[in-house]
Amino acid sequence: MQQPRILIIYTGGTIGMIEDQKTKALRPFDFSHLMENVPKVKMLDYEIDNFQFHPPIDSSDMSIAHWQQMARIIDGNYNRYDGFVVLHGTDTMAYTASALSFMLEGLSKPVIITGSQLPIGEVRTDGEENLITALQIAAATDASGEPVVREVAILFENYLWRGNRSSKRSADNFNAFKSNNYPALARIGLGIEYDTEALAKPATGGPLNVVYDFDQSVAILDLFPGLSSATLRQVLSTPGLKGVVLRTYGAGNSPTAKWFIDAIREAIERGIVVLNVTQCFHGSVCANRYVSGDLLSTAGVLSGYDITCEAAVTKMMSLFGRGLSHDQVVEALRRPLCGEMTVR
Repeated sequence: MQQPRILIIYTGGTIGMIEDQKTKALRPFDFSHLMENVPKVKMLDYEIDNFQFHPPIDSSDMSIAHWQQMARIIDGNYNRYDGFVVLHGTDTMAYTASALSFMLEGLSKPVIITGSQLPIGEVRTDGEENLITALQIAAATDASGEPVVREVAILFENYLWRGNRSSKRSADNFNAFKSNNYPALARIGLGIEYDTEALAKPATGGPLNVVYDFDQSVAILDLFPGLSSATLRQVLSTPGLKGVVLRTYGAGNSPTAKWFIDAIREAIERGIVVLNVTQCFHGSVCANRYVSGDLLSTAGVLSGYDITCEAAVTKMMSLFGRGLSHDQVVEALRRPLCGEMTVR
Protein backbone atom coordinates (compact mmCIF):
# COMPACT_ATOMS: atom_id res chain seq x y z
CA MET A 1 0.00 0.00 0.00
CA GLN A 2 1.11 3.55 -0.70
CA GLN A 3 2.43 5.46 2.26
CA PRO A 4 0.18 8.27 3.49
CA ARG A 5 1.55 11.67 2.55
CA ILE A 6 1.08 14.33 5.23
CA LEU A 7 2.14 17.96 5.24
CA ILE A 8 2.81 19.58 8.62
CA ILE A 9 2.35 23.35 8.74
CA TYR A 10 4.22 24.69 11.74
CA THR A 11 3.00 28.16 12.71
CA GLY A 12 4.51 28.29 16.21
CA GLY A 13 2.92 28.06 19.64
CA THR A 14 3.82 26.32 22.88
CA ILE A 15 4.34 22.94 21.20
CA GLY A 16 7.55 24.20 19.60
CA MET A 17 8.89 26.44 22.36
CA ILE A 18 11.93 26.34 24.60
CA GLU A 19 12.83 28.31 27.70
CA ASP A 20 15.09 31.30 27.19
CA GLN A 21 18.05 30.74 29.52
CA LYS A 22 18.29 34.43 30.42
CA THR A 23 14.68 35.59 30.69
CA LYS A 24 13.12 32.17 31.47
CA ALA A 25 10.33 33.11 29.03
CA LEU A 26 9.14 30.61 26.43
CA ARG A 27 10.11 31.38 22.85
CA PRO A 28 9.65 29.44 19.57
CA PHE A 29 12.47 27.44 18.08
CA ASP A 30 13.21 25.95 14.68
CA PHE A 31 11.00 23.11 13.41
CA SER A 32 13.97 20.80 12.94
CA HIS A 33 14.43 20.79 16.71
CA LEU A 34 10.77 19.96 17.16
CA MET A 35 11.13 16.80 15.09
CA GLU A 36 14.29 15.83 16.99
CA ASN A 37 12.20 15.74 20.13
CA VAL A 38 9.62 13.36 18.63
CA PRO A 39 11.60 10.40 17.22
CA LYS A 40 8.46 8.24 17.41
CA VAL A 41 7.13 10.03 14.33
CA LYS A 42 9.49 7.92 12.22
CA MET A 43 7.66 4.78 13.44
CA LEU A 44 4.50 5.86 11.63
CA ASP A 45 6.04 5.06 8.24
CA TYR A 46 4.43 8.08 6.60
CA GLU A 47 5.87 10.45 4.04
CA ILE A 48 5.94 13.67 6.06
CA ASP A 49 6.97 17.05 4.77
CA ASN A 50 6.77 20.36 6.55
CA PHE A 51 6.37 24.07 6.03
CA GLN A 52 7.47 26.44 8.75
CA PHE A 53 6.40 30.01 9.38
CA HIS A 54 9.41 32.33 9.47
CA PRO A 55 9.56 33.35 12.17
CA PRO A 56 7.21 31.05 14.14
CA ILE A 57 4.60 33.13 15.93
CA ASP A 58 2.85 33.19 19.26
CA SER A 59 -0.81 32.55 18.45
CA SER A 60 -1.75 35.80 20.20
CA ASP A 61 -0.23 37.48 17.14
CA MET A 62 -2.40 35.46 14.74
CA SER A 63 -3.87 37.59 11.95
CA ILE A 64 -5.93 37.34 8.79
CA ALA A 65 -2.69 37.39 6.79
CA HIS A 66 -1.57 34.25 8.63
CA TRP A 67 -4.89 32.52 7.87
CA GLN A 68 -4.39 33.41 4.23
CA GLN A 69 -0.86 32.02 4.33
CA MET A 70 -2.10 28.71 5.77
CA ALA A 71 -4.85 28.49 3.16
CA ARG A 72 -2.38 29.17 0.34
CA ILE A 73 -0.11 26.38 1.58
CA ILE A 74 -3.02 23.93 1.70
CA ASP A 75 -4.36 25.10 -1.67
CA GLY A 76 -0.97 24.85 -3.36
CA ASN A 77 -0.32 21.36 -2.01
CA TYR A 78 -3.87 19.99 -1.95
CA ASN A 79 -3.36 17.34 -4.63
CA ARG A 80 0.06 16.28 -3.36
CA TYR A 81 -0.92 15.24 0.16
CA ASP A 82 -3.53 13.03 1.79
CA GLY A 83 -3.90 15.24 4.84
CA PHE A 84 -2.61 18.31 6.64
CA VAL A 85 -1.58 18.89 10.26
CA VAL A 86 -1.36 22.48 11.49
CA LEU A 87 0.71 23.08 14.64
CA HIS A 88 -0.70 26.16 16.33
CA GLY A 89 -0.77 27.97 19.66
CA THR A 90 -3.86 27.35 21.74
CA ASP A 91 -4.99 30.92 22.44
CA THR A 92 -6.43 31.61 18.98
CA MET A 93 -6.67 28.05 17.70
CA ALA A 94 -10.49 28.05 17.62
CA TYR A 95 -10.51 31.28 15.59
CA THR A 96 -8.10 29.79 13.06
CA ALA A 97 -10.05 26.53 12.84
CA SER A 98 -13.27 28.47 12.24
CA ALA A 99 -11.70 30.79 9.68
CA LEU A 100 -10.17 27.91 7.69
CA SER A 101 -13.49 26.06 7.66
CA PHE A 102 -15.10 29.01 5.85
CA MET A 103 -12.12 29.57 3.55
CA LEU A 104 -11.64 25.99 2.33
CA GLU A 105 -14.80 25.41 0.28
CA GLY A 106 -15.10 21.90 -1.11
CA LEU A 107 -12.60 20.50 1.42
CA SER A 108 -12.66 16.70 1.42
CA LYS A 109 -9.37 15.96 3.15
CA PRO A 110 -8.39 16.25 6.81
CA VAL A 111 -6.98 19.51 8.15
CA ILE A 112 -6.11 18.67 11.76
CA ILE A 113 -5.06 21.52 14.03
CA THR A 114 -3.21 20.73 17.23
CA GLY A 115 -0.75 22.14 19.73
CA SER A 116 0.07 21.63 23.37
CA GLN A 117 -0.07 23.11 26.83
CA LEU A 118 3.56 22.16 27.59
CA PRO A 119 6.52 22.46 25.19
CA ILE A 120 7.29 19.27 23.34
CA GLY A 121 10.91 19.27 24.53
CA GLU A 122 9.99 18.97 28.21
CA VAL A 123 10.08 15.65 30.05
CA ARG A 124 6.34 15.72 30.73
CA THR A 125 4.44 17.07 27.77
CA ASP A 126 1.15 16.63 25.93
CA GLY A 127 2.76 17.81 22.69
CA GLU A 128 4.21 14.47 21.61
CA GLU A 129 0.94 12.54 21.88
CA ASN A 130 -1.05 15.36 20.25
CA LEU A 131 1.30 15.50 17.26
CA ILE A 132 1.42 11.73 16.74
CA THR A 133 -2.36 11.35 17.10
CA ALA A 134 -2.98 14.26 14.72
CA LEU A 135 -0.76 12.59 12.13
CA GLN A 136 -2.61 9.28 12.53
CA ILE A 137 -5.98 10.98 12.10
CA ALA A 138 -4.74 12.91 9.07
CA ALA A 139 -3.67 9.61 7.51
CA ALA A 140 -6.74 7.53 8.46
CA THR A 141 -8.86 6.08 5.66
CA ASP A 142 -12.09 4.09 5.64
CA ALA A 143 -12.80 0.71 4.03
CA SER A 144 -13.12 2.32 0.61
CA GLY A 145 -9.84 4.14 0.93
CA GLU A 146 -11.37 7.58 1.46
CA PRO A 147 -10.28 9.91 4.28
CA VAL A 148 -12.15 9.31 7.52
CA VAL A 149 -12.02 13.01 8.40
CA ARG A 150 -12.91 15.45 5.63
CA GLU A 151 -13.07 18.75 7.47
CA VAL A 152 -11.12 21.17 9.65
CA ALA A 153 -10.83 19.72 13.14
CA ILE A 154 -9.05 20.38 16.42
CA LEU A 155 -7.24 17.48 18.08
CA PHE A 156 -6.39 17.90 21.74
CA GLU A 157 -5.62 15.12 24.22
CA ASN A 158 -8.61 12.75 24.29
CA TYR A 159 -10.88 14.34 21.69
CA LEU A 160 -11.19 15.41 18.09
CA TRP A 161 -13.62 18.32 17.72
CA ARG A 162 -15.14 20.04 14.70
CA GLY A 163 -13.01 23.16 14.35
CA ASN A 164 -15.80 25.70 13.97
CA ARG A 165 -17.67 24.23 16.95
CA SER A 166 -14.76 24.45 19.39
CA SER A 167 -13.59 26.89 22.04
CA LYS A 168 -10.64 26.90 24.40
CA ARG A 169 -12.00 26.11 27.84
CA SER A 170 -8.91 25.78 30.02
CA ALA A 171 -5.55 27.51 30.32
CA ASP A 172 -4.16 24.58 32.33
CA ASN A 173 -5.76 21.23 31.44
CA PHE A 174 -4.45 19.02 28.67
CA ASN A 175 -8.05 18.64 27.47
CA ALA A 176 -8.10 22.38 26.77
CA PHE A 177 -10.81 22.46 24.10
CA LYS A 178 -14.49 21.61 24.15
CA SER A 179 -17.40 21.63 21.75
CA ASN A 180 -20.41 22.01 23.99
CA ASN A 181 -23.08 21.99 21.29
CA TYR A 182 -21.74 19.29 18.97
CA PRO A 183 -20.43 15.81 19.75
CA ALA A 184 -16.78 14.84 19.51
CA LEU A 185 -15.74 13.61 16.07
CA ALA A 186 -13.51 11.04 17.73
CA ARG A 187 -12.47 9.88 21.20
CA ILE A 188 -8.86 8.97 21.77
CA GLY A 189 -7.94 6.29 24.30
CA LEU A 190 -6.23 2.98 23.64
CA GLY A 191 -7.46 3.49 20.10
CA ILE A 192 -9.15 6.18 18.05
CA GLU A 193 -12.92 5.74 18.03
CA TYR A 194 -14.65 7.84 15.37
CA ASP A 195 -18.26 9.01 15.55
CA THR A 196 -19.27 8.38 11.95
CA GLU A 197 -22.61 10.16 12.43
CA ALA A 198 -20.92 13.37 13.61
CA LEU A 199 -18.25 13.50 10.91
CA ALA A 200 -18.84 15.64 7.83
CA LYS A 201 -19.30 13.57 4.68
CA PRO A 202 -18.57 15.75 1.65
CA ALA A 203 -17.95 14.04 -1.65
CA THR A 204 -14.28 13.35 -2.34
CA GLY A 205 -12.30 14.07 -5.49
CA GLY A 206 -13.74 17.51 -6.18
CA PRO A 207 -11.74 20.72 -6.48
CA LEU A 208 -10.84 22.89 -3.51
CA ASN A 209 -12.02 26.47 -3.76
CA VAL A 210 -10.30 28.86 -1.36
CA VAL A 211 -11.98 32.11 -0.38
CA TYR A 212 -9.20 34.36 0.84
CA ASP A 213 -10.77 37.73 1.55
CA PHE A 214 -11.95 38.91 4.96
CA ASP A 215 -13.50 42.23 5.94
CA GLN A 216 -12.42 43.44 9.37
CA SER A 217 -15.30 45.92 9.71
CA VAL A 218 -16.93 43.88 12.47
CA ALA A 219 -16.99 44.02 16.26
CA ILE A 220 -17.77 41.76 19.21
CA LEU A 221 -19.89 43.42 21.89
CA ASP A 222 -20.24 41.68 25.26
CA LEU A 223 -23.22 42.65 27.39
CA PHE A 224 -22.69 43.21 31.11
CA PRO A 225 -24.66 44.86 33.89
CA GLY A 226 -23.55 48.49 33.88
CA LEU A 227 -23.07 48.85 30.13
CA SER A 228 -23.84 52.51 29.41
CA SER A 229 -25.75 54.07 26.57
CA ALA A 230 -22.67 56.12 25.67
CA THR A 231 -20.45 53.04 25.39
CA LEU A 232 -23.02 51.12 23.37
CA ARG A 233 -23.56 53.96 20.94
CA GLN A 234 -19.82 54.55 20.64
CA VAL A 235 -19.29 50.96 19.50
CA LEU A 236 -22.26 51.03 17.14
CA SER A 237 -21.10 54.31 15.59
CA THR A 238 -17.60 53.03 14.76
CA PRO A 239 -16.74 54.40 11.30
CA GLY A 240 -17.18 51.77 8.58
CA LEU A 241 -18.75 49.22 10.92
CA LYS A 242 -20.71 46.56 9.01
CA GLY A 243 -21.48 43.85 11.55
CA VAL A 244 -21.66 43.17 15.28
CA VAL A 245 -21.56 39.87 17.14
CA LEU A 246 -23.72 40.67 20.18
CA ARG A 247 -22.89 38.32 23.06
CA THR A 248 -26.05 38.21 25.15
CA TYR A 249 -27.15 36.52 28.35
CA GLY A 250 -28.65 33.03 28.52
CA ALA A 251 -30.93 32.15 25.63
CA GLY A 252 -30.25 35.43 23.84
CA ASN A 253 -31.44 37.97 26.39
CA SER A 254 -30.48 41.63 26.79
CA PRO A 255 -31.59 44.71 28.71
CA THR A 256 -35.16 45.74 27.87
CA ALA A 257 -34.49 49.43 28.52
CA LYS A 258 -35.68 51.69 25.73
CA TRP A 259 -32.25 53.28 25.28
CA PHE A 260 -30.70 49.88 24.63
CA ILE A 261 -33.28 48.55 22.16
CA ASP A 262 -33.43 51.92 20.37
CA ALA A 263 -29.65 51.98 19.88
CA ILE A 264 -29.66 48.45 18.43
CA ARG A 265 -32.64 49.19 16.18
CA GLU A 266 -31.10 52.41 14.87
CA ALA A 267 -27.84 50.61 14.05
CA ILE A 268 -29.73 47.95 12.10
CA GLU A 269 -31.68 50.63 10.24
CA ARG A 270 -28.31 52.13 9.21
CA GLY A 271 -27.42 48.77 7.63
CA ILE A 272 -25.33 47.20 10.40
CA VAL A 273 -25.87 43.45 10.72
CA VAL A 274 -26.28 42.33 14.35
CA LEU A 275 -25.95 38.63 15.24
CA ASN A 276 -27.15 37.36 18.62
CA VAL A 277 -24.77 34.83 20.23
CA THR A 278 -25.11 33.53 23.77
CA GLN A 279 -22.36 34.02 26.35
CA CYS A 280 -23.13 30.54 27.73
CA PHE A 281 -20.79 27.66 26.94
CA HIS A 282 -23.71 25.33 26.25
CA GLY A 283 -27.08 26.00 24.68
CA SER A 284 -28.62 28.06 21.95
CA VAL A 285 -30.14 31.46 21.34
CA CYS A 286 -33.92 31.12 21.47
CA ALA A 287 -35.03 34.60 20.54
CA ASN A 288 -38.68 34.26 21.49
CA ARG A 289 -38.33 32.49 24.85
CA TYR A 290 -38.21 35.70 26.87
CA VAL A 291 -39.45 39.24 26.31
CA SER A 292 -35.93 40.67 26.09
CA GLY A 293 -34.88 38.26 23.33
CA ASP A 294 -38.11 38.89 21.50
CA LEU A 295 -37.45 42.64 21.58
CA LEU A 296 -34.07 42.08 19.94
CA SER A 297 -35.61 39.89 17.27
CA THR A 298 -38.32 42.48 16.58
CA ALA A 299 -35.61 45.13 16.23
CA GLY A 300 -33.98 43.05 13.49
CA VAL A 301 -31.26 41.16 15.39
CA LEU A 302 -30.43 37.78 13.82
CA SER A 303 -30.27 34.60 15.86
CA GLY A 304 -26.90 32.88 15.91
CA TYR A 305 -28.50 29.76 17.42
CA ASP A 306 -25.67 27.69 18.96
CA ILE A 307 -22.75 29.14 17.00
CA THR A 308 -19.58 29.92 18.95
CA CYS A 309 -18.31 33.46 19.14
CA GLU A 310 -15.14 32.41 17.27
CA ALA A 311 -17.17 30.97 14.40
CA ALA A 312 -19.61 33.89 14.40
CA VAL A 313 -16.99 36.59 13.97
CA THR A 314 -14.92 34.71 11.38
CA LYS A 315 -18.05 33.78 9.41
CA MET A 316 -19.17 37.40 9.40
CA MET A 317 -15.75 38.66 8.29
CA SER A 318 -15.63 36.03 5.56
CA LEU A 319 -19.10 36.86 4.24
CA PHE A 320 -18.42 40.60 4.11
CA GLY A 321 -15.03 39.86 2.54
CA ARG A 322 -16.73 38.14 -0.39
CA GLY A 323 -18.37 41.40 -1.39
CA LEU A 324 -21.88 40.11 -0.73
CA SER A 325 -24.77 42.51 -0.38
CA HIS A 326 -26.34 43.22 2.98
CA ASP A 327 -29.25 40.89 2.24
CA GLN A 328 -26.94 38.12 1.05
CA VAL A 329 -24.90 38.32 4.26
CA VAL A 330 -28.08 38.18 6.35
CA GLU A 331 -29.31 35.15 4.43
CA ALA A 332 -25.99 33.31 4.84
CA LEU A 333 -25.83 34.06 8.57
CA ARG A 334 -29.21 32.40 9.02
CA ARG A 335 -28.01 29.01 7.77
CA PRO A 336 -25.03 26.74 8.38
CA LEU A 337 -22.35 26.86 5.69
CA CYS A 338 -20.06 24.08 6.94
CA GLY A 339 -21.63 22.61 10.05
CA GLU A 340 -20.91 25.57 12.31
CA MET A 341 -24.37 25.77 13.87
CA THR A 342 -27.66 23.93 14.31
CA VAL A 343 -30.76 25.81 13.22
CA ARG A 344 -33.70 24.84 15.39
